[in-house]
Amino acid sequence: MKKVVLLVFVGFLLALQPVFSQIKPFRFGLKVAPNVGWISPDSDEYEMDGTVPGFSWGFISDFTITENYFFGTGFNVSYINGKLNYPHQQTVGDDTVVMVGTMNRKYNLRYIDVPLTLKMKTNKFDKLQFFGQIGFSVAVNVKAKSQDNFSYKVGSTYFDETSKRNISDEITQFKGALVLGGGVEYYIDNSTSVIAGITYFNGLSNILKGDNTVDPMISQKAVPHYIEITLGVIF
Repeated sequence: MKKVVLLVFVGFLLALQPVFSQIKPFRFGLKVAPNVGWISPDSDEYEMDGTVPGFSWGFISDFTITENYFFGTGFNVSYINGKLNYPHQQTVGDDTVVMVGTMNRKYNLRYIDVPLTLKMKTNKFDKLQFFGQIGFSVAVNVKAKSQDNFSYKVGSTYFDETSKRNISDEITQFKGALVLGGGVEYYIDNSTSVIAGITYFNGLSNILKGDNTVDPMISQKAVPHYIEITLGVIF
């Protein structure tokens, strides 16, 4: 029985040999990708405050599984941004008076991002080939800053204080995301192609640490999402 299985397996590999002889085992390339990001809160009294543009760049690679299926990965530096509004208290003036108000915070986050995806490609239509991909992304935070606008009321008068902060101690070290995307490759020659695509990174993990400063019973929870337009070249 073992000999039969071995013969079938060897026969299968021999049958695929003409196919694999025409396929590169791996391809590498570069990409740039403007994105639009937002942060979705999961805490009481926290609200999303619109989308914010960002950017990413990095390396892409395809490892051949079969003629039309590939393991897609890479190494990206991603700048992901978003805005939140929430109740907040802090010292104002000469840092002697504590006021309660509303914080409008713009998050500027930088990650080293490694996508792990299954990429599926159509057969070529002349020089064009379409693809879709699905998988996960694992990222580590390397920088976190904020642009804060704190609004509070004294009597009938409203005041605003703006500041920029390093908030690395308020952001979790790692995040995960579901990756869904698709696009097109245009072949310049037999091995080099230009890539254009769109990818949605659906956040899966909370990125905020700590509790709300006004109500410590509220844990800070929020998930980042972004959509990027990928432009690249792969060899």
